[in-house]
Amino acid sequence: MSAAALAAALALAVPPHGVLVPSRSLGGIRLGERAAAVRARWGSNFGRCRDCREPTWYFNYTKFEPQGAGVAFRRGRVAAVFTLWSPPGWRTTKGLVVGDDAARVTQLYGALPRVGCVGYDALPLDARGAVTVFYVTGETVYGFGLMLPSEPVCR
Repeated sequence: MSAAALAAALALAVPPHGVLVPSRSLGGIRLGERAAAVRARWGSNFGRCRDCREPTWYFNYTKFEPQGAGVAFRRGRVAAVFTLWSPPGWRTTKGLVVGDDAARVTQLYGALPRVGCVGYDALPLDARGAVTVFYVTGETVYGFGLMLPSEPVCR
């Protein structure tokens, strides 16, 4: 593979250090975008969830390893985008980083309700038209999510 082809392939991949813009985007993916826009931004190197109720794509950094990000669709449009398995280097626009102490969520975003999921908790921040979610395990920030209000916060 030529250097140009390799650079182009790497440009079309889940970002290694994605940014959460609350209520707007995660890793450059916005709610409501069509599947073609996700494919154009992150490429076609994804796995499909076989057991999900809605089409869901998993973009993993390493084949058969769960770390990376996922995108769930409803009617061909992004309904949720979320990190998988605590990818290092992901952060919010306010500087919250995966791996930070969960108390920083409250310092930066205020007190949020805690929703128990299987093996972790979700701290949802509701805004008009979107729910930004901070995932925590124990007292550590584990990941992020952004979804439509009609989507479940537990992923």
